[in-house]
Amino acid sequence: MLSPAIDVATGPGWLENPYQPHLARIVRIYRMVPDNWVFTLRFLDEEIGRNFRQQPGTFVMLSIPGAGEAPISISSSPTRPGTLELCVRRVGRVTDALYRLQSNDLVGVRGPYGNGFPVEVMHGNDLLLVAGGLGMAPLRSLLWYALDRREHFGQVTLMYGAKNPASMLFREELVSLVDRTDINCLLTVDSDPGGTWKNHVGLLPKLFDRARIDPRTTYAAVCGPPIVYKFVLERLLPLGFSKDRILMSLERRMKCGVGKCGHCSIGYKYTCLHGPIFTYWDAINLPEMV
Repeated sequence: MLSPAIDVATGPGWLENPYQPHLARIVRIYRMVPDNWVFTLRFLDEEIGRNFRQQPGTFVMLSIPGAGEAPISISSSPTRPGTLELCVRRVGRVTDALYRLQSNDLVGVRGPYGNGFPVEVMHGNDLLLVAGGLGMAPLRSLLWYALDRREHFGQVTLMYGAKNPASMLFREELVSLVDRTDINCLLTVDSDPGGTWKNHVGLLPKLFDRARIDPRTTYAAVCGPPIVYKFVLERLLPLGFSKDRILMSLERRMKCGVGKCGHCSIGYKYTCLHGPIFTYWDAINLPEMV
């Protein structure tokens, strides 16, 4: 069980303390790829579950008794309330402890935190989602938001690249989107050692040759390692995208989640408050951001 310091606060004031974790039960563990598992959580307090409001692109602080807490991007969409899906990479003490837990065990969750994608501003526009490697974890929330509210958006295009089929996050789920008519789902891998991959083989930027994109009516959402931003921006900028229509999910090691510790500061901005979603305009004014 969790320590007595982590308790469930009931009533309308449960959100008043931003440092207060709330108990959630692990209801499913999907061992997706080695060291990248999806944990489905449900709050013990039903009122907390009903009032939990995330925006695509935001994150929570996940706490494990005796191990500490870590910031984790939310992979599920707010259009599907009731549970919370977190795609967690095994990288340190907290995630090691999480990977030792089983279904029905309890964890602590506080949040949601951060500046998510401005979905209401994006309504009525085309969407281009570009992810490389682990970048699919935070972009998945925006993907399913757009598909669940399909009438609010024009053309939706997803470009996702991984090293090989075995390392592709949410592979079966994404492959099922390839033949849908309400999204242009383009998937690629750098290499296909087994020779069984039926989609594109090649580097992620090559997918731009297979899509029609109007920069005047499109918001581009990008997430991945630094090399992804470099090569994707080299394709977006010549197309004529304005700097405020390129949205980048950037992560730093966040600790408090509320802008008090200064651990995630980038120049005069804090990732936990002003991010993790930034425009390209923010990035060029804070070069150390990427």
